[in-house]
Amino acid sequence: MKQTKKEKKLLLPQETHSHLKEKVRKQTDELKIKNAQLQKGVDREKLADDQIHILTKAVESVLDGVFVVDAKTPDFPIIYANSSFYSLTGYTKKEILGKNYFLLCGFDVNERVSEEIKQILFQGKPYHGEIANLKKNGEKFSSLLRMAPIRDIQGEITHYVGIKTDITLMKEKDLEIENQREEILHVTRVGKLAEFVSSLAHEISQPLTSILSYAQAAQRIFAGREPQLQEILQYIVNDDHRAVEVIRRLRTLLKKSKPTFEPLDINTLITDTANLMMAHITARNKIIKLKLDDPLPMIQGDRIQLQQVILNLISNSLEAMEASRESRELMVETSLQGAGMILVEVKDSGCGIPLENMNKLFTHFFTSKPDGLGMGLSISRSIVEAHGGCLEAKNNPDGGATFYFTLPVNMKQDL
Repeated sequence: MKQTKKEKKLLLPQETHSHLKEKVRKQTDELKIKNAQLQKGVDREKLADDQIHILTKAVESVLDGVFVVDAKTPDFPIIYANSSFYSLTGYTKKEILGKNYFLLCGFDVNERVSEEIKQILFQGKPYHGEIANLKKNGEKFSSLLRMAPIRDIQGEITHYVGIKTDITLMKEKDLEIENQREEILHVTRVGKLAEFVSSLAHEISQPLTSILSYAQAAQRIFAGREPQLQEILQYIVNDDHRAVEVIRRLRTLLKKSKPTFEPLDINTLITDTANLMMAHITARNKIIKLKLDDPLPMIQGDRIQLQQVILNLISNSLEAMEASRESRELMVETSLQGAGMILVEVKDSGCGIPLENMNKLFTHFFTSKPDGLGMGLSISRSIVEAHGGCLEAKNNPDGGATFYFTLPVNMKQDL
């Protein structure tokens, strides 16, 4: 009787069954190992992708402009840039990628700087320094540039990574601090000069007193005779009085005291100031004309301070007319503006004010004069504003310039 195949299988030796089981188990273990290895590789790849994603987000979030340049190409093409780099330079992604970094960013200097950076990078060294740049629209800005080489596992330079930081505001702040430091030093020098002038004025007062005494004694000796000599002596006495008055006003001006507000006639103040400067005006071969609206209401002000303003404006106008012999006439006018303001104008026929200087006229220490301190107009504006008025300047249509200020009528001042 014949056996079936099934029956034959059942009749295999016991050793054969064990061998097959072991083979299946080994194959199963190998598959498990391969699956585990495959899963581990997938996990590593996912981890790498996650890390790249995080790194990209981090680079995109920084405020500095980050870029990567291909080092294998001689024209330094940009292969990556973050959004801050686009904002900083004013270019779009399409305009940046593939373009030469040194040509794109428009160094606001000659090619020497870009060549210097390239030479440092070619030596495998990082570059770090401040540079001046141009944006796409031509706007200038200062930046701190840091570039370093990236090497592969063989040590060959493949890329350059750069970080560009906008330091324009920082540079402006540094310049502002430096200017303030210079102003403080200037104020210190001016303060010492004021002390010296005050001391000098005190010393000059003594010989002026002696001159006055000698001149008056000579007048008494030659009383009733020598009329020409008497006239000369009277000139000496008058000029001595004028010099003493100038020194007295100068010392009062330099004295550290609070301003004294009192009722003032602005026309009288201008007339006195013009008389005080008459010798100076005549010596310069100039003419001063007064066109004073009379009567004008009284103002409240400090006589010395307002006289300082008028003196300064007249002096500036005389200096503006020095360049031309044809410029001789200086006009001072007053008028009532409505019911509450008096306008004072000092008009000259000089060279006028350059347009580039117009906005800087009243800035501390700004001067167009080689020997100027740059304090007069700034102090004058402060004085006028303290009196409730406003000091401005403009060019005249027919040449020259006009400085004008307003003063309120009967302004009350709490002392």
